[in-house]
Amino acid sequence: MIRAIVTDIEGTTSDIRFVHNVLFPFARRRLAAYVTQHQASAPVSDILTALRQEIGEPQASVGKLIDVLLGFIDEDRKSTALKALQGLIWRDGYLGGDFTGHLYPDVLPALTTWQQQGIALYVYSSGSVEAQQLLFGYSDEGDITPLFSGYFDTRVGAKREVSSYREIARQIALPAQQILFLSDIHQELDAAREAGFQTLQLIRGDADPASRHPQVSGFDHIQPEQMP
Repeated sequence: MIRAIVTDIEGTTSDIRFVHNVLFPFARRRLAAYVTQHQASAPVSDILTALRQEIGEPQASVGKLIDVLLGFIDEDRKSTALKALQGLIWRDGYLGGDFTGHLYPDVLPALTTWQQQGIALYVYSSGSVEAQQLLFGYSDEGDITPLFSGYFDTRVGAKREVSSYREIARQIALPAQQILFLSDIHQELDAAREAGFQTLQLIRGDADPASRHPQVSGFDHIQPEQMP
């Protein structure tokens, strides 16, 4: 019996093109000015301190850190410091009405139904928790954050590591086999299944022949009440 569903974002609830064509370029264009302006105040100062530790250069200048961050963006590196900064910059974009968070049309009806059925809903994405809350708080469908019971990011671990899902199960306080993980990436699903989760792969385009997981084309094809 499924008692909780944990969902990915990119390629799962939201078009990956929104992230790569809208969010990432927006943050990249504004990163240098934002860091320069806010470097002395929290939370940016704390993020920069963490970044210095991450790269092993405790005395790195702000200019050097900006160059490192821009390099991380170009590499699509899953840096917790970068994700936190991107979330802060995206917040300005959402609040300023520059964009709204994309949702596939099948997502909200399914999430609403599942919550009404008593299934707890969670998000696990490589983007920061704040970035997740902004996307769903300023989505195409308005604020849907009340649907979710919690959010997880890379602070629990990388998405392809089994230990990350074990930690999520521990925090949710449910047996892993009662948790369903949704993602478009089969390597993430592999890790979740090894941790004991049930898994479904969202295929918004071509099927994934390398995957060992059940594949569905949308949230409207998911029936958690029929899963063991």
